[in-house]
Amino acid sequence: MSLNFVIDLQLFSEEKTEKATPKRRREAREKGQVLQSKEINSAIIVIVSFLCLRIFGNHMLSNLLSFSNSFYKEYFLKSDMFNTGDISILMMRIVGIMVIVVGPITGFILIFGVAASYLQLGFLFTTKTLEFKLSRLNPIEGFKKIISKRSLVELLKSIFKIVVIGYLIYKYAISEIYNIFKLLELSIESIVTYIGGIVFNVGIRSGIALLILAIFDYGYQWWDYEKNLKMSKQEVKEEYKQTEGNPQIKSKIKEKQRQMAMRRMMQDVPKADVIITNPTHFAIALKYDKEMYEAPYVLAKGADLIAKNIKDIAKKHGVPTVENKPLAQTLYNTVEIGQIIPEELYQAVAEVLAYVYSLKY
Repeated sequence: MSLNFVIDLQLFSEEKTEKATPKRRREAREKGQVLQSKEINSAIIVIVSFLCLRIFGNHMLSNLLSFSNSFYKEYFLKSDMFNTGDISILMMRIVGIMVIVVGPITGFILIFGVAASYLQLGFLFTTKTLEFKLSRLNPIEGFKKIISKRSLVELLKSIFKIVVIGYLIYKYAISEIYNIFKLLELSIESIVTYIGGIVFNVGIRSGIALLILAIFDYGYQWWDYEKNLKMSKQEVKEEYKQTEGNPQIKSKIKEKQRQMAMRRMMQDVPKADVIITNPTHFAIALKYDKEMYEAPYVLAKGADLIAKNIKDIAKKHGVPTVENKPLAQTLYNTVEIGQIIPEELYQAVAEVLAYVYSLKY
């Protein structure tokens, strides 16, 4: 006769094949290990920047021209412009015009940049990433990062950006080559407007290309994030022990709790008004206390050996025992310890209690 044993060798393997548990994900987040594609932020910032240039371009240009004219008239033609008072006023005006010109674009970029990060990460504040680690000074670890898969992906993304954006600039420049030669015939405002249009078209196209790259990058980041969070079967088992407790210890605790509950139940048997039996299989201890409940309730119940112990304790303390097979079986199956009897059993239990009270009095 041969015995066949089936052993899951993965239990002894460190291969990470299991999905990360919620606890593992929570701990990774606390350490700053989150799912994020920086390319999404970059693409959104580029698109928002050029859209803002398109919307606020005329406003920016008019303010700059106005400032230039006033600067030329008020300062450049003055022989004593380099005095302390005029320089202070000029610096204040320069700061003011910069706020007016750059402020709207900066504000929108800040809002959309923060929104892009929040949609990916939610609110996250951690100092774990700032902690000093000696492993960061290890040249071997640094070399591994240089030749890692992530570094290769970053290199490919950089090449993609250079090639695609370069191609877009080249393609647009070729299509506008004849118009560029005619720029000398236009006024300064027309030249600025034309160049602004070229910059906007190239910028928007570049932003869309970066957004497409960001979508693929987010897919890769998700795959890499999930792969790095994976756990081995042993890690899952150890985490379960830490969070839920050792199954053997839990089993012993439950057994101890059952024993304590059994002792308490047996200590309540002498307080019963009557013990209803099967007579050998079931024993149910009932008590009626009108100050506690509106109906009799179960103090203790048990089957077989427990039923025998209940009857022995009842006999020792003079608690009457009444044999009623149907009632005993129904009470045992439908009423838990501490619960009152159901309404449909009122009549049957009342008859038993009346009989018991007649014996006492």
